[in-house]
Amino acid sequence: SLAGFGPFGEHAVNASWIAVQELEKLGLRDDVDLHVYEVPVEYQTVQRLIPALWKKHSPQLVVHVGVSGMATTVTLEKCGHNVGYKGLDNCRFCPGSQCCVEGGPECIDSVIDMDAVCRRVSALGLDVTVTISKDAGRYLCDFTYYTSLYQSRGRSAFVHVPPLGKPYSAEQLGRALQAIIEEMLDVLEHSEDKINCQHEH
Repeated sequence: SLAGFGPFGEHAVNASWIAVQELEKLGLRDDVDLHVYEVPVEYQTVQRLIPALWKKHSPQLVVHVGVSGMATTVTLEKCGHNVGYKGLDNCRFCPGSQCCVEGGPECIDSVIDMDAVCRRVSALGLDVTVTISKDAGRYLCDFTYYTSLYQSRGRSAFVHVPPLGKPYSAEQLGRALQAIIEEMLDVLEHSEDKINCQHEH
């Protein structure tokens, strides 16, 4: 499953959703069943929607894609944070507790080795720079990522993209997402093979 975000603030067109639609056109390898969603920039909708997506599809992996006005590269987020949500969403709402999951761990890491994904995608020689981050920004992106990581025991990923044209086109972002997700699936499958081997011996 792949989820981009809808419009918010100055982002009347959300580059993340455009990039996801580009990827949908390009497609992934044949054995991958791709489900695409546009997520509203609303805390309460996220809290309802993410568990429903996991229940409906039991996906191998959910990749969330968000836009960051500060980003100039395509950024792989390593972890989601539970606390510190003070920014109001599109409904002028923010969680009273300022956290995603009361009593949940402060930070949850993705099971995917983002450093490995970054190295592998960079080696492909795409015209897009890929970097790593440990701070998804304590707004809807981070909130969604944490919610998804919590729900999936780490089987989620988050990719931040810059606004369109700053510097990348929709096509460039779509191609970069395609490469990133294929590498993520590859890394995930290999790490699971290793885990299964350990269980057998």
